[in-house]
Amino acid sequence: MAPKMTKKRKTEKAPAVDKLLVPAIGIAAALMGYQFFTGMTSASSLERIDPNDDVMLREVFFGEVSGKNSYAVLCSKEEDTHVSSVFSDAITGGSPALFRLLDCNYVLPESEKTIADRFGLNLKKRPTIFLSGAVGEPKQIPEKHLKTGAMLTKALKGKLEPRAVKIETTQELRSKCLNQPHCALLMKGSSKPVDSKLKKAIQQLVVEQPKVVFASVDTSSLYVKNAEENLPMLQKGKHRFVVFKKVSGDSSNPKEGRLISSMASLPSDRSISYGPLSNMVANVLSGGEEMKKLSSLPMIKTRTKKLEAEEKKRRERKAEAKKEKDTPPGMFAENDGSAEGRRAERERRRQEHYAKTGGRPKTPEEIAEIERQRRLRMEEAEDAWTVQDGDEDAAAGGGGSDYMMEEEDVYVDEGDEEEGGDEDDDDVIDLD
Repeated sequence: MAPKMTKKRKTEKAPAVDKLLVPAIGIAAALMGYQFFTGMTSASSLERIDPNDDVMLREVFFGEVSGKNSYAVLCSKEEDTHVSSVFSDAITGGSPALFRLLDCNYVLPESEKTIADRFGLNLKKRPTIFLSGAVGEPKQIPEKHLKTGAMLTKALKGKLEPRAVKIETTQELRSKCLNQPHCALLMKGSSKPVDSKLKKAIQQLVVEQPKVVFASVDTSSLYVKNAEENLPMLQKGKHRFVVFKKVSGDSSNPKEGRLISSMASLPSDRSISYGPLSNMVANVLSGGEEMKKLSSLPMIKTRTKKLEAEEKKRRERKAEAKKEKDTPPGMFAENDGSAEGRRAERERRRQEHYAKTGGRPKTPEEIAEIERQRRLRMEEAEDAWTVQDGDEDAAAGGGGSDYMMEEEDVYVDEGDEEEGGDEDDDDVIDLD
């Protein structure tokens, strides 16, 4: 049987590139158009601000009516039927801002400038979105935050949601913390981020205590001068917490006087957690916490070994002063039982005696005279007790012994009494 002959397939040539280019461009354009129109939101579904309403404009620009609302405004002409997908996606992103539309080419009657020119808005950067209201006058949102709706939402939350302020310089400490009525400062003991539990506690306190500014500073690399000497020594990884209260003055207005602040710190035996922090902040606000008035405002310095050594010396001097102050009357803190300690206590008591009696130390001449008088008295006392020569002879001739009468305190010769001699009558005392 003869083998079957297989037919060879003809090689097919690829179509020319120019024939595929046009369909590819059409498909790409269709996809882009679909994405564009599906991402657009109708402008009629959003509230548009009437530029002729002066009250509404002042509320949107400066928050003068409500005093608490902030606005995210998209520059959009009245004839525009759709808005940017970035703006529309941010509406449902949970941002605290109120979203509005406004024709930024409208000319304001008072300044005869357009809204864009009045507030320095660049309409060439699309979409043109600005933030205003209670947060301040209109500020345009940078293009780097306008790539997606999620990025815009994140930027708005970062601007509007209350959060702890990061402090790195003395100027920031004074303007953002000390110049506020109350400021709670977390002094971190490490450059690492705080644990999630502490972070959640701070975020909760920020919401619960709107009258208090919360801030943080990395004290592992920075030193808060004029404040840390009133706190426990820094321990790596251990945080500290203080609350400042403005007493008087204003750092931004010299007419108000010099800024004076006071502080209170969380005791070292309490944990840095929500409960102790919340109680301390509440006590400061209610006036139940004892505040220490600061003679000098705290400053931010780079932490060095020199500053730490100076702090250690200040702590030692403070401890010595406290020890002397707590010493009961009649005792001396330096008297440890040694010769130097006893000498120091004698000197202290001598000075106290001079202060009470108005006396003064004796001069060398006075001391010499006192010593001379003392020696004279000693010599007189010695002569009074010395036996004279005549008495010795009488004692030897009589052969008797002397005794002292207690009643008269005199000496009597027993031998003379027994013999009754006349020649010694002058020496016998008449006891009658």
